[in-house]
Amino acid sequence: MAGPLAGLRIVEFAGIGPGPFAAMMLADHGAEVIRIERPGAAANPMDPLLRSRRSVVLDLKSHDDRESVRDLCRSADGVIEGFRPGVMERLGLGPDVLRADNPKLVYGRMTGWGQHGPLSAAAGHDINYIALSGVLAACGREGEKPTPPINLAGDFGGGAMMLAFGMVAALLHVRMGGQGQVIDCAMTDGSALLMAMMWGFRAQGQWRDIRGVNLLDTGAPFYDTYETADGGHVALGAIEPQFYAEFRARAGIADRKDFDSQDDPSRWPEQKAALAEIFRTRTRAEWSAVMEGSDACCLSVLGFAEAVQHPHNLARDVFIDVGGVVQPAPAPRYSATPCARPTPPPPPGADQSLLQALPEPVRS
Repeated sequence: MAGPLAGLRIVEFAGIGPGPFAAMMLADHGAEVIRIERPGAAANPMDPLLRSRRSVVLDLKSHDDRESVRDLCRSADGVIEGFRPGVMERLGLGPDVLRADNPKLVYGRMTGWGQHGPLSAAAGHDINYIALSGVLAACGREGEKPTPPINLAGDFGGGAMMLAFGMVAALLHVRMGGQGQVIDCAMTDGSALLMAMMWGFRAQGQWRDIRGVNLLDTGAPFYDTYETADGGHVALGAIEPQFYAEFRARAGIADRKDFDSQDDPSRWPEQKAALAEIFRTRTRAEWSAVMEGSDACCLSVLGFAEAVQHPHNLARDVFIDVGGVVQPAPAPRYSATPCARPTPPPPPGADQSLLQALPEPVRS
């Protein structure tokens, strides 16, 4: 494998969503990730989250297979699991057991609520975790109900990315001479952390606990989306004064006094209504021709198929084809240790021979 994490071995217990995404991140960047699937697991060659893996099938209810898991983890640098608290302990595969076998093991635990707390044993999904962390209440337009940002803030931003970062940080600690440890990664915690800037704004009196009236939540007319004459949309983000001035010049409103008070929230509703009328006078392509490539911070809102074909994304290979499936490429980019091109998800059990190649453990 290529990439900055080449040489690391991660054991991933099969799950869905944030655990696989964290494992995908580590695999993208060079780690050998071995996914343990349940017997009878179906192959899914269309899922980018399962790319660049090795795969074994083991029955965690079987004593012999649990011993094979322990043998595999003795050879690993890290483990990722996403079961409810206590499940791995009941299986005899909790961090106390596996870290006794391998003291340098980094044991990553991905849950919604965390390993302790009143809700730790309860079921949930992204929408529930971000509801409790305060994120969901901030998403949406004024006077409308909260709108989930798909499942980006809980599952992936607050969960998977936090776990991937935590794994790398703890693995670096081991490389610097420290011991392994357990990472308690909760999507509620992580999604709360993603709102750090807004909490700072709030402390300074620059953020109100009302949806859709603030700088970055569609309250400001210069940070919103607008419909164009052909039913498309553009995204305007001209926050800084110099970018706002560039936008006004290109939109033909540099001399309009009603747009002078950029930072006066009392003027925002009328400015937004005026901008909505202005944007409806041209098609999305016409606005793109005027704005794209400038400092006006105004670009077309692209769908999936359009994003793949945009010249900037094509120039940077932002999207790639892996086994016939178009998907995002690994990110970020490295100058000295570039990532290898991802490989398609393997069929469950494709690397079962790995288990026979493990060294015999010394058992007490």
